[in-house]
Amino acid sequence: MFDRLREDINCVFDRDPAARNTFEILTTYPGLHAVMMHRLSHALWRRGLKWLARLMSNVARLFTGIEIHPGAVIGRRFFIDHGMGVVIGETAVIGDDCTLYHGVTLGGTTWQKGKRHPSLGCDVVVGAGAKVLGPIVIGDGARIGSNAVVVKAVPPGGTVVGVPGRVIERAVDAATQRRADIAKRMGFDAYGAVRDAPDPVANAINSMLDHIHVMDRRMEAMSRALEEHGITRHFEHLSDLEGCGIDPATPDAPADHDADRGEPPAGGDTAPGPQPEIEAAAGDEHRS
Repeated sequence: MFDRLREDINCVFDRDPAARNTFEILTTYPGLHAVMMHRLSHALWRRGLKWLARLMSNVARLFTGIEIHPGAVIGRRFFIDHGMGVVIGETAVIGDDCTLYHGVTLGGTTWQKGKRHPSLGCDVVVGAGAKVLGPIVIGDGARIGSNAVVVKAVPPGGTVVGVPGRVIERAVDAATQRRADIAKRMGFDAYGAVRDAPDPVANAINSMLDHIHVMDRRMEAMSRALEEHGITRHFEHLSDLEGCGIDPATPDAPADHDADRGEPPAGGDTAPGPQPEIEAAAGDEHRS
């Protein structure tokens, strides 16, 4: 029992940089309180004391804002951060080292008895406000983005975003690998745009990369045809475009920099100043 409690406290230190000491965690973290109460209510549930188990879970919800059905099976080092509004259903299964944020629901989609809630593998992270519904399996190491609604199984290591939830594109097919190769030549990291943030900009960039690939093939065919006719030599692809640059249209003038520093222009000459007015005044004085 104390080993489990020690593990729960250590996982809070690992996943919450705001945690300062053990006493603070034991007294002010509702996620830890809810997990501790669930371990007691789950033990009562398994021994057939279902009413007492439900009563204890309702008391825990009253004080923590987290509702965990006593029938849910939860693994080791489970951490609920912030916690308010978390709901975990009766037939839910949660593996080791999982993390849930506030507003998460592990719910069902049917009124029929039996398995109706999701099963989470190990090291799964579910973002704030996400809903995981139905008897689906979330693979080990999966990540579910905030406010996503997941109703289909997620493969191990997958990342799900959106409503309804969709798995973010991964570099497993030839088209994606081809885009990555072209992007590497251009100095652009395609994985940073599409693997973690599948947005319209990333889709547009992917379309551009596909178009560049088609243009490359056509240009290469034209080059080989010109070489066969002895017009020109076949060109080779640039291995890396990162070093290429565009010269500025209007290079900085040295005189502008000197003026900004308050120094005279190159050559040591000073500004002419109002010399005509001085000469005219001297002439008037001489005539008088």
